[in-house]
Amino acid sequence: MRRKILLGLLLLLVAIQFVRPTKNQSTGISVNDISKGYNVPENVNEVLKKACNDCHSNNTVYPWYSNIQPVAWWLDGHIDEGKTELNFSEFASYSPKKQHHKLEEVIESVKEGHMPIKSYTWIHKNAILTDEEKLAVSEWAEKLRMEIRTKYNLPVEEKK
Repeated sequence: MRRKILLGLLLLLVAIQFVRPTKNQSTGISVNDISKGYNVPENVNEVLKKACNDCHSNNTVYPWYSNIQPVAWWLDGHIDEGKTELNFSEFASYSPKKQHHKLEEVIESVKEGHMPIKSYTWIHKNAILTDEEKLAVSEWAEKLRMEIRTKYNLPVEEKK
């Protein structure tokens, strides 16, 4: 009986290898990419590439283990969730108010160490941000927030 169960599980494991999610990879930079509408300094762009874009853009760089099920499904779920929260490839399509708010979330997430998430940095050690990188991203996002607020005459938010 045990042998039949193990054989059944093995067959199931082999069978699920053929059910794959669509890869999150586009052919180029989107017309709505944040870099198309706003200045992204090279040092900040490098941080976004190494620590953010795999889950927060339309261009994920997939590791070898993304070809193994059910890991690929798990990764796909993380990527979908990340893009739902913030997608740098579609940032320019957001309303100015949403852009302003998302940048506030970027600052908060980076400063508090919530991003990149631990399950990502556990494997991608190079995505662990230094204090200098956190400061660069935070200062850039704050500057961009002020630029958006001024350009679109958004109200000044009161501190809670």
